[in-house]
Amino acid sequence: MNREIITRRQFLKGTTVLVGTALLSSCSTGPFAKRTPTAVDQVTLGKTGLKLSRLGIGTGTNSGNVQRSLGADGFNRLINYAYDQGITYIDTADSYKTHPMVRDAIKGLPREKLFIQSKMPGMPEKPLEVIDRYRRELGVDYIDSLLTHCSVTADWDDERKRVLDALVEAKDKKIILSHGVSCHSLPALTKAAELAWVDVNLVRINPQGSHIDTPTETWNAVSDSSHLPPVLKQIKIMRQNNHGVIGMKIIGNGDFTNPEDREKSIRFTIQSGLTDAVVIGFKSPAEIDEAIKRINSALAETV
Repeated sequence: MNREIITRRQFLKGTTVLVGTALLSSCSTGPFAKRTPTAVDQVTLGKTGLKLSRLGIGTGTNSGNVQRSLGADGFNRLINYAYDQGITYIDTADSYKTHPMVRDAIKGLPREKLFIQSKMPGMPEKPLEVIDRYRRELGVDYIDSLLTHCSVTADWDDERKRVLDALVEAKDKKIILSHGVSCHSLPALTKAAELAWVDVNLVRINPQGSHIDTPTETWNAVSDSSHLPPVLKQIKIMRQNNHGVIGMKIIGNGDFTNPEDREKSIRFTIQSGLTDAVVIGFKSPAEIDEAIKRINSALAETV
């Protein structure tokens, strides 16, 4: 009897091992196989819990001149082409003068699937009234992410306290869903990395060091690859603090006309693992297609 019980137990144990092995084998190629990430995946933006496409379409190239020059019809077609490819993140700003263009372009698109980010420059006297204007111009009830724009000083949070407090109030009222900052100097970036107030950082990143943050407290200081290490150090701190991080200047403010430069920058930025998403200012469907292809290729190498 004991021998029969032992034999049966051995049989069951052996069967369990075989079933487990079969399941592991099927997981590697079946429905549980690890999926290769893509440029248009919906990703989570840091601690916000908000979802957006990994690749966003920017509307502020050369302060928005490039996108505005497309005209209403051209801009509408571009935004809708991007959406059809899976790009749901649209980046704009008051200073780009593209709010009304975005409003017209997203008519007919499901609002709940879009992530719209805008930016508020300077220190308006009544920030909440400015936010209401933004919502009217964009034709939306809420803005997914609103940033204080182009910070350059080490104490920008004190200088812009009125704006920061207003953004907190707006978030409480759910007329914005997150707030943050776009920095244009290393001192400003360093401050942003440590602030718990920051939900979202829009950071300048590319391996060539083109148009990235420098120690000089000015938005347009000349930069090169020597400025990259301290920038990456601060972005890593942002990640440790669970900030949302979106990369910009991936194409060097449009300076990377050489395909090799675009490939180098996209590959570096995507494979660094330092950004949740990236935004690129496009002017044609071909540019969108190229960016998606390059990002997909870079992501495939990380699997």
